[in-house]
Amino acid sequence: MELFKNTNIDFLGKKGIFIGLSLVLTGIGLASWISKGGLKYGIDFTGGANIVARFASKPPVDRIRAAISAKIPGELSVQEVSGENEVIIGTPIKGDVALQQETNTIRQTLEATFGGGGGKLDLNNASAQALVERLRTPLQAASVAMSEQQLEDMAKAILNYKNTPPRSGLLTSFEQLSGVPGVTPQVIAVLKQECVLASFSIRSAEVVGPKIGMELKNKAILATLYALGGMLVYLAFRFEFIYGAAAVIAVFHDVIITLGLFSLFNKEISLNVVAALLTLVGYSMNDTIVVFDRIRETLKLARKELTPQIVNDSVNQTLSRTVLTSGLTFISSLSLLLFGGPVLNGFAFALVVGIIVGTYSSIFVASPILVWGHDYLQRRKKAAPAAAAK
Repeated sequence: MELFKNTNIDFLGKKGIFIGLSLVLTGIGLASWISKGGLKYGIDFTGGANIVARFASKPPVDRIRAAISAKIPGELSVQEVSGENEVIIGTPIKGDVALQQETNTIRQTLEATFGGGGGKLDLNNASAQALVERLRTPLQAASVAMSEQQLEDMAKAILNYKNTPPRSGLLTSFEQLSGVPGVTPQVIAVLKQECVLASFSIRSAEVVGPKIGMELKNKAILATLYALGGMLVYLAFRFEFIYGAAAVIAVFHDVIITLGLFSLFNKEISLNVVAALLTLVGYSMNDTIVVFDRIRETLKLARKELTPQIVNDSVNQTLSRTVLTSGLTFISSLSLLLFGGPVLNGFAFALVVGIIVGTYSSIFVASPILVWGHDYLQRRKKAAPAAAAK
């Protein structure tokens, strides 16, 4: 399918406008970056607590975020786990004591918001010791003969059963415990009397320390640089070094502008955003390779030196493909940005910006650099014999 046929647009003739635009965007982004003391990193990189909560049905993320934000000040993230009825609640705290305090606050907030309470013990979030303390007297009153050791073993067996798949920490009915060793109908009756089953369960709570956050940040930077380095080597082998250098400079330009816009709009850099940036690197590089491959084919057919006209012809020939692929990807990314919710906002924003910047950089940044680099090398080759003769 071709949207455009026999186009003859002088793309390189307009390179000054887009290179100027790139310089302006880069300058604005770097100025914002410097004035704010760097990028705004998420909990994954700065350190904090990640608390995993499982729900009986699809978790209401917005309601969870609103309820917890009212109790815990500062940055807070609530990320839904795809394919699971779970959310990861991120809070910017450090240390085990703070973690325990925040975990208790989150548990109490979720209990107040999503049921439970009423003076009864929440079995879905209780410890074995709390269950033993709660059941000891009521079981005696119900004439259930059970030693202290048997009671402790039963409590551990109940929690082990609750935490194994497919329950994975969440019971929806007390009758589910009928097969647990030591749990008789009389015990289930006492459990119904003394306990309640909340619609959520705190599955785990862990602290991401600042040292680990710094390691993740360094690894994210290295992953991006390794991707660029690998592509440079590939293009130098597949085409020529100047092709690889032009493509890598263009992609590096895309990443810098995208990060600058993240700083300008005060958006958070998370692991999702790093994944989007790596996707952007691959996508933009692929678009550039398509143009470069057409340039190489045109050079073989024309048997001429690389000129702006050959580059313009090659870009015009790939214009339909560029508009179709970039346009469809842009529409998908824009849908994620508009309707994907706060969890995917950073990821989608990086893709939307990256697709726009990456598409025009393949034409107006990589191609002019290629022509300039080729001309420079040709001048060097011609100058070398002249210098040797002198």
